[in-house]
Amino acid sequence: METFRTKNGPVRGFRAAADVVAVLGIPYAAPPFGAGRFREPSPAAAWNGVRDCMAFGPVAPQSAQLPGSPAWSPGDEDILTLNIWTPAAEGGSLPVLVWIHGGAYTFGSSAQPDFDGTALARAGLVVVTLNYRLGFEGFGHIPAAEGSAHPDNRALLDQVAALRWVRENIAAFGGDPGSVTVAGQSSGAASVACLMVMDRARGLFHRAIAHSPASPCYTPGIAAETTREIAAAARCPATPEGLTSATPQALVLASDQVVDAYRQDPASGSRHYDPSLYAPVLDGDVLPTDPLTGMASGASRDVDLLVCHTTEEYWLLDAVGSSAKVTTVEQLALFAADFGLPDGLVAGYRAALPDAPVLDLYLAVFSDLLFGEYSNRLAEVHAQAGGRTFLSRFDRRRAGPDEAVRAWHCADIPFAFGNVHTESLAFLIGGAPTPADDALAHRMVRAWADFAATGDPGWQPLTNSEAGAHIWRTDDTSADGGSAAIRPLWDKARFPVLRP
Repeated sequence: METFRTKNGPVRGFRAAADVVAVLGIPYAAPPFGAGRFREPSPAAAWNGVRDCMAFGPVAPQSAQLPGSPAWSPGDEDILTLNIWTPAAEGGSLPVLVWIHGGAYTFGSSAQPDFDGTALARAGLVVVTLNYRLGFEGFGHIPAAEGSAHPDNRALLDQVAALRWVRENIAAFGGDPGSVTVAGQSSGAASVACLMVMDRARGLFHRAIAHSPASPCYTPGIAAETTREIAAAARCPATPEGLTSATPQALVLASDQVVDAYRQDPASGSRHYDPSLYAPVLDGDVLPTDPLTGMASGASRDVDLLVCHTTEEYWLLDAVGSSAKVTTVEQLALFAADFGLPDGLVAGYRAALPDAPVLDLYLAVFSDLLFGEYSNRLAEVHAQAGGRTFLSRFDRRRAGPDEAVRAWHCADIPFAFGNVHTESLAFLIGGAPTPADDALAHRMVRAWADFAATGDPGWQPLTNSEAGAHIWRTDDTSADGGSAAIRPLWDKARFPVLRP
């Protein structure tokens, strides 16, 4: 067992492999409950003696339990913890990768099996993963006067606190606090994009990786209306006192009830299709602007950026039943109207995919609306503002015994972390990996490690909006991935997407 000294006290980890030490469940901030509930994170308390850090910390309040991951237990409060994987060699000052998990801002944790950092540590990184507040605890709006002690975007503040902890402590684990890359996927990638334009995060990281960033941010008005819905479902007043009196479990259950109501009501507007209640709030303080606007102004030009999205994102959401089914022309037209999509966009997808069923057209449009087009725009505006930017697309597909496994949401992460042999992830990649999958995983791990170390993942940066993306396939071809015919259809679309 290995011991490391942090500013709060020494911690003891274990050998995750012969050449990698893991230290799990280190508190980076105090439990955000009791007097600290709905407030900015406060420092973790110091401890006496060596703290054993052999297991992941408790997950944040949520109702979901993902395969291979722990469930939330009401009463678990020490949720603001992080985990470290470091090469076992003595000394050194290695580049650091800090991972922010996704999960629609509502579920997930750093304990998910695809986020094991052993392979990336073997590639020469010190890897950090973290938990942060989710759902209403992390993103719910608390109505109050200006200057309230209950800020919006508490989850983003948790992430900033974790990055500060890394700056102050990571050298003890062999990491270089002057070479930190923050990375994430889905809502975790959207969090990364937000951190890039936040004054409070400035200087805490030097490079950023965003895989499949989710597009919506919410205005204070949208966030306040969501709070009224949650409070009504929880049967408490929509006030600081009323919301504080509701238990975390009550607010999780209330959120689930509101989500279910949207799912059951096709006339409920854009949230019917994928009821994501929470997102970063454009509060003008913690998050002064949306990432696209902030990046376009040059707010993050000093941060190297690597963006990736999968080519068939939304097929996963359909496969797991979290998205409404759209199978008729009439339903597709209503979907386009509910999101205010430009005239001719759906017709353009039909022309590009003439033989596709309506469901596939819907999934293709939704993929690009929430992930694909937003990823492209983030990369382009950052490059146009003078930031060094790399773009890639994950297009690895596989024939399965029942149906093809697509290049869908989340499928790229086991490859980028080098965890394709993890049994609980077989659904994402379509069974046991092939030798070609192993080779693809090796290339993606190497690209992340090289980007974190040098700012160069192995292909050319964007120089203008016409530059091509690197395509991840098992044969590693460098074709465009089929986006050339689709992207012009989005020219009239308004981003960021602010869903009512």
